[in-house]
Amino acid sequence: MNKFDTMLSKNKIKFINSIKKKKYRELSQSFFAEGEKLVDELLLSKIQITDILSTSDWLDKNKHMLSSDIEITEITDAELKKISSLSTPNKVFAIAKQPELRYEKNEIQNDLSLILDNINDPGNLGTIIRIADWFGIKNIFCSNESVDTYNPKVVQASMGALYRVKVHYVDLETFLPQFSLSENFKIFGTFLEGENIYNEKLCSNGFIIMGSESHGISEYLKPHIIKKLFIPNFPGDIKTSESLNISVATAIICSEFRRRT
Repeated sequence: MNKFDTMLSKNKIKFINSIKKKKYRELSQSFFAEGEKLVDELLLSKIQITDILSTSDWLDKNKHMLSSDIEITEITDAELKKISSLSTPNKVFAIAKQPELRYEKNEIQNDLSLILDNINDPGNLGTIIRIADWFGIKNIFCSNESVDTYNPKVVQASMGALYRVKVHYVDLETFLPQFSLSENFKIFGTFLEGENIYNEKLCSNGFIIMGSESHGISEYLKPHIIKKLFIPNFPGDIKTSESLNISVATAIICSEFRRRT
């Protein structure tokens, strides 16, 4: 039987406000998700949910889906506004444990993965996670300087994809040399001076490195890249935007890799 409360305690509010900050998310190994879409997806995942705080109408429809180890608090719309990070709070708020993520080297060697170098915008990271999910990319490796996966804006922008895609944080300088390059496993990177992606031979296994919008791919990563790719503008002889948004570029590149491999 679930633990059931009908009042939002001060301690609970304090805890929720604390995990809006990265430091306290790391200490508690917790994060939160807001809104029916994100919480519904969370309930279908294998991630451990510790708390559900929701209005009575959501509880009435979904109580049968909640396991007995989840603490449930029925709250009012006014109380929901106190804890929400959204401009328009949406019925339900969940607190969950950050899953322990591992990867097998052989699994990575036989698959296509994204590498994100210093991606600082949470909206972009969340969207890229959603793109990876759409194109069946199971692992993303972020530089340690990238924005935290469990930043509320990342969670929101991922629209539930975060529960299926593994996002690892690694020292890219020591991570990349662990993988042996071959005809079927290459490291690709995106550059303005790269080769037209639509003319290049792509492969189904490897790493695709995406750099930050402001600085591109870090200098220390460039020696590891076997093939530099560029998404051409159309028509090529007319001035267009200086560059593409990083998440838009990632979508185009992932689509082209999947289309041809």
